[in-house]
Order: sequence, then C-alpha cells, then structure tokens
Amino acid sequence: MARDAAGNVLALAAVGMVVAVGVVGSAIDMSQAYRLDNRLQAACDAAVLAGRRAVTDIGPSPSGFNTLAQTTASNYFQTNFDDTTGVVTGTTFSATSDDQGITVNGVASTTYLTAVMRLFGFKTIPISASCTSSMTMGNADVVMVLDTTGSMSSSLGSTTRIQALRDAMNNFYTTVASATQSTNARVRYGFVPFATTVNVGKLIYAEDPDYLVDSHKYWSREYTVLTDPTTTYSSVYTSDWSQYSSTSYTTESDCTNAAPANDSDYSNYGKGSTSTSTSGGVTTTTTTQPQRKYAYQCDSKTVTSGSWKNPKTTTVWYIYRMYYSRDAYTTSSASYSYHLINYATDVYKTGTSVSTPTGSEGASVSSTWDGCIEERGTVNSSTFSYSSITGMSPSAAHDVDIDSAPDVGDDNTKWVPMWLDVTYRQKSSNSGSNYTYSPNTPTAYGDHPSTDNCSAEAQLLTEMDATSFSDYADTLTPKGNTYLDVGIIWGGRLLSPNGIFADNVNETPSNGGKVSQHLIFMTDGDMNTTSTTPTAWGMEYWDRRVTSDGSSDNDARHTQRFRAVCDAIKAKGIRLWVIAFTGTLNSDLTYCASSNSSFVAADADSLNSAFQSIATKVSELRVTQ
Repeated sequence: MARDAAGNVLALAAVGMVVAVGVVGSAIDMSQAYRLDNRLQAACDAAVLAGRRAVTDIGPSPSGFNTLAQTTASNYFQTNFDDTTGVVTGTTFSATSDDQGITVNGVASTTYLTAVMRLFGFKTIPISASCTSSMTMGNADVVMVLDTTGSMSSSLGSTTRIQALRDAMNNFYTTVASATQSTNARVRYGFVPFATTVNVGKLIYAEDPDYLVDSHKYWSREYTVLTDPTTTYSSVYTSDWSQYSSTSYTTESDCTNAAPANDSDYSNYGKGSTSTSTSGGVTTTTTTQPQRKYAYQCDSKTVTSGSWKNPKTTTVWYIYRMYYSRDAYTTSSASYSYHLINYATDVYKTGTSVSTPTGSEGASVSSTWDGCIEERGTVNSSTFSYSSITGMSPSAAHDVDIDSAPDVGDDNTKWVPMWLDVTYRQKSSNSGSNYTYSPNTPTAYGDHPSTDNCSAEAQLLTEMDATSFSDYADTLTPKGNTYLDVGIIWGGRLLSPNGIFADNVNETPSNGGKVSQHLIFMTDGDMNTTSTTPTAWGMEYWDRRVTSDGSSDNDARHTQRFRAVCDAIKAKGIRLWVIAFTGTLNSDLTYCASSNSSFVAADADSLNSAFQSIATKVSELRVTQ
C-alpha cells in the first residue's frame, strides 16, 4: 500500500482547500477592515470639522470648544459611522481642544468582527483613527459697514445693541487672527460707520484736497440791523425844592460858595429796562433809561433862639435842590434773513477753526470740521440701476459712482464738508415747525437743526492688532437716522480696486498671494430718512437733490440707490455679507447680499454667531491631520 499512489490528489486537494480558505478569507476580512478604516477616518474628519465650525468664541468655557461644539462633533461622527450593523462593535469617539477652540482633535476607534478569519481563531480586528481640524486662511481684505444710528443705543437684555456689536466685532477678529497664526497671510480691516452721513472727510482730504469744494451755498441766516439805535426823550417834569443838607451858613455868599454847581446835562439815574417786540420778522429793541439833572440855590431862614422872655432872631442860609427828570428811549430794529448763503470752505475743510457771524444777533461762532460730508451731485430720479455692461444709471448721479474721481474743475463732482454750525432752516413763522421752502425770497423766520449726527471716522484698509481693533470698536457711538445707501456707497469706495483709494486697495501683500475681498454690512433697521436735518444729501426738504418736493418717496429713492450700489459691488467679485440685527431680513437686504451670505440676528448671541459664521468662511476650515 505504501507503494500505491492512487488517491493522493484528493488528500492534497483537501489540504489545498484549507489553505485557499485561509488566503481568500483573509483577503475578504482585510478588505472589509480597510473600508471600515476609511469610513472611520472620514467620520472622524467630518466630526472635527463640524466641531470646529461650531466654535463661536475662541476662549475658555463656556466659550471655545464648549458643550455645544462637542455635541456637534459627536453627532456628526455618529451620523457618518453607523455601528449598529453588527459588523463592528465597541465604537468610541472623543473630541478635545487644547487651545480653547482654535484646533479640535479627534480620536475614534472600533472593532471589526471578522466574517471568515474567525474560523482560524482571528475573531476581531481593532481599527482606530485620529484627526485634527483648524482654521487657516490666505490674504483677505474686510470692510465692515456698520449701522451706528440712534437705535443702536437701545437695551438688549443686559447689554445694548452697540455693545453687542463691539463684542461680536472683537470675537470676529480673534477667530480670524487664530486662523492666521504661524502663517504669512495678510488680513486688513476697513470700517465705515454710518447713520445720516459718513465721516470720511479726512480720508478724502488726504487723497486729494481738491476733491472737496472750496466754497458752497448752505441754507443759513444773516443778521441785519435795519435801524441804528436812535434816542428819544419823554416830557420833562420837575420836583419841588427841598433842603439839600443840614449845614447852615451865616451869609448868603458863604452858602453860594458851598453849593454844588447846577448840572449842565442829564445823567442816568437808577436801573434801565429793555423790551423787545417782533412783528413781520423784524425785532425792535427798546431800552428805557431814567435820567435826571439837578439845580441848586441858597435860601435864607430865620432862626429864633433864647428864652421867650428875651428871644433872639438870627438869619441863616441853607442849600436847596430840585431836579429835572425825563426818560430816554433808545430804539433799534434788526432782522434775521434765512436763505442760501455762500461760504468759503477752503480753510474749513483743512480742520482749522473758522468763525462765521451766525450766532445770536450776528455774534461770531467758531467751528471746526468733524469730517462728515455731503455727497456729490446727483439726479432726483425715481429709478437707479447698475449694469456690468452700461454701468450706473442715471450716469449723472455722481453720488452712487464708487469708482470715478472728482473733476477738480467741476464742483458738482466733488464732496462738500457738512457744516452744522452755519445751517439754518426756513420757517413761515416762529411757532412750531412751520417749515417752508422759499428758494428765491429769504424768510424772516427760521431755526437751527442743532442735532449732531456725525458718525465715528471711517478707516481705510490696514493691518491691525487686537488692541487697535478693539479701540476702534469702542469709538462707535449711536446717533442719527438710517441711511443704508450712504453706508454701502462708501463701503464700495473703500474696497473698489478702481476707485479713489485704489492705491490702498491694490497694495500687493508681501507674500505675493491673491487677496479675497469681503464687505460685511450690518444694520438694525430699514431705510429711515429725514428731510429737515443735515444729511449726506444736504437738508433734503430744501436742497431737493433726491426728490422734487423734498420728501415724497424719499425712503424709496434712497433704497433704489442702495440696491444699485450693491449690484456694482458684487460685480467686482467682492463677497457682500448682510446681517439684519434685531430686525427682519427684508427683500432689499436679501437682494444686496451675495448668494448664501445673509443672516438674521435677533439678539447678542445670534449677532455674534453671524459674525463667527462669516469669520469661518472668510477663513478656510480644513483638516490638518
């Protein structure tokens, strides 16, 4: 039998089958384990990305990588790696951050239950993955156009709207700064606080003083004396003679020599009084002053002395006095004249103090320009639009042109310094707010729009450290009405690579990389214009640059400008972010924003979240391990 080889093939085949099962089985289980390893790594990556995106504040708990961010990471992992199929068991995932949310680290593990290799004693295969996500970014220019109108002073829980804005801005800076740590990325910030106008005067003057007019007609007033002071007198009345002193004189000559000389003219006596009256816009001022002059004489008087039995009669002399009295009436008349008056602005626009005779009764008033402006010439059209092919329409509306520089020979293309101190409104009478429009005939009545609505100074794009950024945020002060259009116009001008600040915008970063451009537009209200106080379009009821009657459809016409300029900005490839704070995201704000770039923020937390969401998109969230 030892020499019989029949049947050997079957034995060898049996042994070969065992080997083949081992080889094929290991291939199947290792392939499945490899796929599971890829799935586990992908789920880990997705989880830390989601967890880092959920970080709204860089800092210690409850900020930074807080419970919400950790839960978000865990939920993303569980969604992307299902361990209920029976193929794996003991799946775990944990996410942590060692730098308060700047970087999120994840560790995941699971155990694969083998399908074939368990026959050979290999029942499980352990699988693990680690992952890290962080923010990194390239070069970016960010201009924040910020609503600083009066409503931003409103309370918002334990804070105010303006303070919530400051906090959200600072957190935005921190998030972006963390994304550029240990990189050579250049990030610059520009700001345009806006309300009724914008404070860009110093930026314009530094670019070219000739971009500002050297003279301008403002609605103002003059004080004119119509009648120089004239004096009249009342009828003269006299007093009785009365003894002037108790001193007696023995002779008339002695008395005469001692008597004061008679007054040759009247002199003021007692206190005077002043009264005014106004009729037909003319104010008459009358000062009443009592006046007297005195006359003196000596008269004799017989004095009896001694006893009655032996009386002695003596003649003595006393000084007597009487006066002539009258009232002096000094009367003058003057009037204010309210109309357009041309003022030189060549010194005023330099920031030097200038005096004008616009005070009470023509008194000199000193004023220094704070930097707020009136816009360039425009067209009081009801429709504005922008096309990338034909440009802005109407083309004569220089106020919405964010690119062209002024023609130094044409004041209509230049900006005008806002000059509150010389500004006065025409009225039909002194009672109430009886404003009237009289462009050709001065009025005798008017008043001064005393409210100062000038915003904080705008800033061109510049690199900033945390302290200077925070200091700037602290300068924001709420006041004035909501002119969305003037904010977006100047945000566009500060970012336009073809505008008057092109040298600043187009400055090449030292790393030579491309620069992404972002404009963040935040407002807490809808368009809310005013016609009777100075704005970027003058005093609109009187200047009538926007509407033909100074008020009708004023909000709508400014909104037309707003939408057209939004189109012009987006056409330049600038990403335009819009945040509606404590209000609604109306159709105009939605229209203005770039695609997927608008937010509604009902409170301080959601405002901060909106800024953080923008920061994470300005930055680039990526897996770093």
